[in-house]
Amino acid sequence: MIQKYFKKEEWFGNIRGDILSAMVVAIALIPEAIAFSVIAGVDPKVGLYASFCIAVVISIVGGRPAMISAATGAMALVMVFLVKVHGLQYLLAATILTGIFQIALAYFGAAKFMSFVSRAVMVGFVNALAILIFMAQLPELTNVTWHVYLLTLAGLGIIYIFPYIPKLGKLLPSPLVAIIVLTLVVSFMGIDVRTVGDMGTLPDTLPLFLLPDVPLNFETLEIIFPYSFALAIVGLLESLMTATILDDMTDTKSDKNKEARGQGIANIASGCLGGMAGCAMIGQSVINVKSGGRGRLSTFLAGIFLLILVVFLSDLVSIIPMAALVAVMIMVSISTFQWESIKGLQTLPLSTNIVMLSTIVVTVYTHNLALGVLTGVLLASLFFANKISHFMYYETFYDEESDTKSYKIVGQVFFNSSDKFYDLFDYKENATNVIIDVTRAHFWDISAVFALDKAVIKLRKEGKAVSIIGQNEASSTIIDRFGIHDKPEEIEKVMGGH
Repeated sequence: MIQKYFKKEEWFGNIRGDILSAMVVAIALIPEAIAFSVIAGVDPKVGLYASFCIAVVISIVGGRPAMISAATGAMALVMVFLVKVHGLQYLLAATILTGIFQIALAYFGAAKFMSFVSRAVMVGFVNALAILIFMAQLPELTNVTWHVYLLTLAGLGIIYIFPYIPKLGKLLPSPLVAIIVLTLVVSFMGIDVRTVGDMGTLPDTLPLFLLPDVPLNFETLEIIFPYSFALAIVGLLESLMTATILDDMTDTKSDKNKEARGQGIANIASGCLGGMAGCAMIGQSVINVKSGGRGRLSTFLAGIFLLILVVFLSDLVSIIPMAALVAVMIMVSISTFQWESIKGLQTLPLSTNIVMLSTIVVTVYTHNLALGVLTGVLLASLFFANKISHFMYYETFYDEESDTKSYKIVGQVFFNSSDKFYDLFDYKENATNVIIDVTRAHFWDISAVFALDKAVIKLRKEGKAVSIIGQNEASSTIIDRFGIHDKPEEIEKVMGGH
């Protein structure tokens, strides 16, 4: 059992890189966790406790090593109204129920729905996140002194130049170096700029295990159910998308169903320790990977370091200038954005570009990642259905000796091509017999079966003997189950009988 969760290569295959990257992530998590707590309308410690707890738990039970999960903005937006109307305790109860939903969805194979997410939607999702990450830094760059801009540029300079320093550049992750250098500069020079301490009060105690103080009745379930279900869907969607992106970045595979189940377990733990619901964070995950993190140890230590920093080293953390963290997040947004997709606007099909751009626009406009992805998936499905519907054609043959007209149908018959299928036939022709050959056709849904029924019945109304040949097993099954053209009692109803 222990070996199931503690595979040596996943935990100790990259110790130095995981430790250093975890330091960077832990520092970068603090202002984001506080900011997301503010968005949700709760005390900063709720987001910080959640980030610590979720990161530690998911490192053990998750399916994607090196991915960072914590309190997120996407989840915070969903819970705003619940906190405003019913308070923190109901949020904690909703967080636990969110975890239960996610575990249930994992057992139903929620991860397989990722197959519906096309490459265009994935690129749109990544680009939208990059834009949102950059936009989230703008408040720290407006109405500020010139010192902030200079510090931010200096931070970016360190991040991009430090790796090229011989020997030393490969020893430490450049984002960590930028944070340390800018903090020292601001402290020794006494520059008056916004710091992490200005974001909110950091907790000074360890989290305690407490069940939410809410009535255990149907009324409570009625209140938290819609929020929990929405949180579960948003959390899984963002987590599985982020896992797929990290799979590509690290050229490794991950267990998506295990990740979905792990997210549920982590959220249950978070709710019991006074934290809000969370999910994977693409920004922090990219920071982790770019800083050298590859194993579960990086995620585990990010959570541990976060707790140590905010509880025991809060005085040091509070003096870190926000400009340093802004520089790190700008680097993340730049490296996250798929720049080749801009070139693809000239070379890729129009439908692909529309799907990608729609995903970006909806996500950025609503700040709702789930809504953006669902929009992209819907458009991609519609374009695909339209494209496939054009891949249907037919050939006709007439045998004078038997007075038989044969229709050889080739292609896919479904809701978007059913009308086209029905219109293939000449219902007024003089042939006595009609053969419909569907050897190279496939009937996918009820709309296709209905079109076949309608065509056969109309041909028979015109006095023609109709036979269907060449049905494959799948088509035959759906036609036999839902078709009526060979069921006299059903035909009689359609033809005007009893």
